[in-house]
Amino acid sequence: MQRDTVEIREGSWEALGAQATEIRRVVFIEEQGVSREEEWDGRDGDCHHFLALLAGRPVGTARLLPDAHIGRVAVLAEARGLGIGAALMHAAIEAARRHGHPGVELASQTHALPFYERLGFVAQGPEFLDAGIPHRNMRLLLTGE
Repeated sequence: MQRDTVEIREGSWEALGAQATEIRRVVFIEEQGVSREEEWDGRDGDCHHFLALLAGRPVGTARLLPDAHIGRVAVLAEARGLGIGAALMHAAIEAARRHGHPGVELASQTHALPFYERLGFVAQGPEFLDAGIPHRNMRLLLTGE
């Protein structure tokens, strides 16, 4: 895939949910074996959503919960390694800053810890299982930057 410009859209679940749903279904349910019940937790309507488009095609998504947790960060396999995950994270972090949050948190799959560390996140606490996948909590302080 050529290096096209990545566009990040922000909005409500009503605006971005149909496209985000498909990305999350492929990444979390099909690739990672997460159950539908665990993936669709009923919180999407309360979140601020992000959709990454590459050459106009939806390829990634993330959400920011009202309590400043970032979650459901997913990029389709064919678009990984192009900076799309980082672009989604930067958009979510900036949205949290705009909303006045002093920091953001997330639960990272352990294989993704280095990705989030490069963005400034620090792992906290022990490893735990979520949907049968090893995770660690991470935090990024936004104050004083």
